[in-house]
Amino acid sequence: MPHKLTAAELAQYRTDGFVLKHNVFNAQQLRALRVAADRAVATAQQAAARPDASTYFLDGNRFVDVGRVTIQFEHQPGSSLVRVMEPVRLLEAEFEQLIDDPRLVQPMQQIIGADDLALWTDKLNIKAAHEGSGFGWHQDSPYWIHASNNVDNLPNVMVYFDVADRSNGCLNVIAKSHLAGCLPGSDDQRQLAGFYTHADSVDTSRAVALEAAAGAAIFFNPHLIHGSQPNASSRPRRAIILTYQSAGRPALKTQVERPVRSLSAPSAVHSI
Repeated sequence: MPHKLTAAELAQYRTDGFVLKHNVFNAQQLRALRVAADRAVATAQQAAARPDASTYFLDGNRFVDVGRVTIQFEHQPGSSLVRVMEPVRLLEAEFEQLIDDPRLVQPMQQIIGADDLALWTDKLNIKAAHEGSGFGWHQDSPYWIHASNNVDNLPNVMVYFDVADRSNGCLNVIAKSHLAGCLPGSDDQRQLAGFYTHADSVDTSRAVALEAAAGAAIFFNPHLIHGSQPNASSRPRRAIILTYQSAGRPALKTQVERPVRSLSAPSAVHSI
């Protein structure tokens, strides 16, 4: 079954820097992804307690590196709530398989302009009910520009595992902001200030809140300014972001190529 973007969807991606596709995954598939997310969180919490785990703080936020995986915890001091895991495929086999899903791969082939793809990175974002933190306006390209000579062509796809709306912190984007390329970062005193887009470059009149039901997929450009608000609801907001690239290039964290494979091929479960 073809899963390609329509001509109109591809044109929107080029023009606006993003396209939202509804109902990409069904209820049964979403149940499996939510269970996998819970398993990944449990594995991450156990891994963070290992004696070989390396803990550090940036702008007061706790990060733990275990092997090739980085685990970020919620911003509250002493919080044990996991906020981000990257690369999450090393924690959970279900996400290893998701990388090869044609519903994601076929649109990425169109966007990148190549049949043979590889993974750049993958992360699971967890916003717990009432406590999930937001993320300020930023582009992904400044994070990657020193690690890749292909940063213009590292598109993302974000899959909502839960209903995402303004109350639980859906993805917000600045339409057409990708057309300006990699923009200057903030110049305040935060350690990570340079990774947040300078306020002078953020035209909030073009902000779009990408509210959607669970199972939606958002394809967006690495230069697109985006962010999200905290989760003020009683519902979680879980989502995975996969970033693809043309084949023959290593993945960000492992520095080993992870080729995109046919779904008929067995998935590999990696050790962290």
